[in-house]
Amino acid sequence: MTGSDQVASLRDHLLELLQGRYAHAPFDKVLEDWPAALRGVKPGGIPYTPWQVLEHLRVAQWDIVEFSVNPKHVSPEYPEGYWPALDEPPGEESWDKSIRVFSADLGRMKALVEDRSLDLFEPFAHGSGQTLLREAMLLADHNAYHVGQLVTLRRLLGAWR
Repeated sequence: MTGSDQVASLRDHLLELLQGRYAHAPFDKVLEDWPAALRGVKPGGIPYTPWQVLEHLRVAQWDIVEFSVNPKHVSPEYPEGYWPALDEPPGEESWDKSIRVFSADLGRMKALVEDRSLDLFEPFAHGSGQTLLREAMLLADHNAYHVGQLVTLRRLLGAWR
């Protein structure tokens, strides 16, 4: 296998990882038909609601993607900029909008990984040595962790199929 074949294979593996099809449940399937009445509920002993985890996923992913494409990007303050203060969505459309924006930003990262004109290993001119490969893996890892939390929340709330 040549070096370019290896990089192409790596891109394919990254895309599979970002999609979340193999080692963990895919984002869209976990959130599919989530009961509206349970979006702002904290099950016993859990310090966050499904809404808070969903919004955290959206904001953190947006931050990672923006950092990857915009040298002037400024990340939100941590932790308050990454976690919503409200336990539940502020409006009826908020839940669906958060899912749509998350999916669009995931698509943006996938497009970056697919773009063969971008070097996965080249450090960004901004930052402290981060690469597209590192940011894609960070995003996939972070998403997998919190999607797993959403599965646990659904189970605890009695809403897992």
